Amino acid sequence: MSAPITEKEWARLRRESVDAMASVVGQVGLPNVLLPYQAQTVSLLDSVRDCSALFVEKSRRVGLTWGLAAYAVLRAGRERAAGGMDVMYISYSREMTREFIDACAMWARAFNVAAMAVEECLFDQGDDDGDKSIQTFRIRFASGFELLALSSAPRGLRGKQGVVIIDEAAFVDSLAELIKAAMAFLMWGGQVVVCSTHDGVDNPFNQTIQEIHAGRVPYRHLRIDFDQALRDGLYQRICLVKGEDWAPEAEAGWRQKIIAFYGEGADEELFCVPSASSGSWLPGPLIEARMTETLPELRLELPGDYLHLPAQDQARLVDPFMAQLQEALRPLDPDLQYAFGFDFGRVADLSTGCLLAIERRLKRREVLWFELRNVPGDEQKAIVRAVLEHVRTRLVGAAFDATGMGWTVAEDMGRQFGLRESEDDPGLIWAIKFSEEWYRLQMPPLKDAFESDLIAIDADVEHLSDLRLVKMIRGMARVPEIRTGEKGKRRHGDYAIALALAHFASRMRWVEYGYRAVAAQSRDIGHNGGPPMFEEEARGWWSPPLGTGLRGFL
Repeated sequence: MSAPITEKEWARLRRESVDAMASVVGQVGLPNVLLPYQAQTVSLLDSVRDCSALFVEKSRRVGLTWGLAAYAVLRAGRERAAGGMDVMYISYSREMTREFIDACAMWARAFNVAAMAVEECLFDQGDDDGDKSIQTFRIRFASGFELLALSSAPRGLRGKQGVVIIDEAAFVDSLAELIKAAMAFLMWGGQVVVCSTHDGVDNPFNQTIQEIHAGRVPYRHLRIDFDQALRDGLYQRICLVKGEDWAPEAEAGWRQKIIAFYGEGADEELFCVPSASSGSWLPGPLIEARMTETLPELRLELPGDYLHLPAQDQARLVDPFMAQLQEALRPLDPDLQYAFGFDFGRVADLSTGCLLAIERRLKRREVLWFELRNVPGDEQKAIVRAVLEHVRTRLVGAAFDATGMGWTVAEDMGRQFGLRESEDDPGLIWAIKFSEEWYRLQMPPLKDAFESDLIAIDADVEHLSDLRLVKMIRGMARVPEIRTGEKGKRRHGDYAIALALAHFASRMRWVEYGYRAVAAQSRDIGHNGGPPMFEEEARGWWSPPLGTGLRGFL
């Protein structure tokens, strides 16, 4: 394919792919006809018990509808004892429903499933007004079940049960009402499949996806973007159908032309990124409603010539802050569990730490925060270490910004508390290298905590500003590349990131078991080679509880 294709041309290509099915099966075999992402979807859906409701974010033009047609035939063609049931397909246009039925007829022939001819009929909804009848396409199978392609009117699902497939859901009318009607199918062992390209962050489809990420609803979720489809062989299959030779250079050129064809809409149309909305991610009144705590202000700013000062002068600048930190830590409840988040900054930005207590009813309550400006790395590590040591026996985990120089703090804390690099690793320190995937999955639960009154934070005007700075960027909640505050006191949403890291740490599956050998001599120096700052430093870590420690997880 030498140029981007139009919607009309894509429809033609799909018809050609149906016609070429026999040839493709002959070359790759029936089990390999579905591409990996199509096969994954079908495999996941094949167990109604494990996947009763599935939402799929997808790119355009990846043929997922074609794969769903295969599943529809497999489900409707089975006998009841084998899990067979009626299948209903809904989309926003009559042309799409007709295409789906054509694809199902093709799959029925390929699978040798006995089916009657395709019928077009009016499905009476039982209303007095005959205009409310629903036009449908129908295939009847020898199993006794039917495959119906309906309009997107929610009333079309009245009195029915089985599998419901809502295709390009973001573009149907009254999607929220349609999903509500479809979910009734689950009561009788049915199944709901909702797949779509995005149509803005405020669309009910995207709102449901965010609720899934936030853990509000127990639905399964898949995400299939354009590049994943290409990696799984989409362009190779197109070449096979068209009888052309595949080459990586040709695929790269085709990919770029498709992206250029969509222009500014490529993120949404191809890469599952809903178009951004205006306004802040969290409304100001909602943030203020959760600012119910009154905590000490722990802010430390050091002069530009700090590193050139004698050690005694450095200690005089840092020790008052360390004493305040110790006083803030002393009243913490030893029976609660704690999670810590740390956003690193050195030159332009702040370093911010946030400690959350996990209450017995799972509400996250902020119990301590600190901000460091122009503070060298060794001093930052001493401050962080003091916090983690104080709650060590009740610490479920700590997440650190590990981009740039932040990695050194995370690494040094990992030496002492155990470094964690994956879900199955032991250790308490998780070094986070921020990515779009991290923001996409981890920010919705934090927003849900604010909306569900499952978080309480300190009342601070700077923190309110940081949280208000978070915007929806490429469909994800992130801090934009702008800074607030006066010159020399700039902020970059630093507190928002520290809070997000702490909340992330509080939700992870943490397991840590460790043993520390008794040191040969006591620790008799403080954070900077001077006298001990804390009583705990003077007495040494070997004071009870001794060496071994067992951590549970939430």
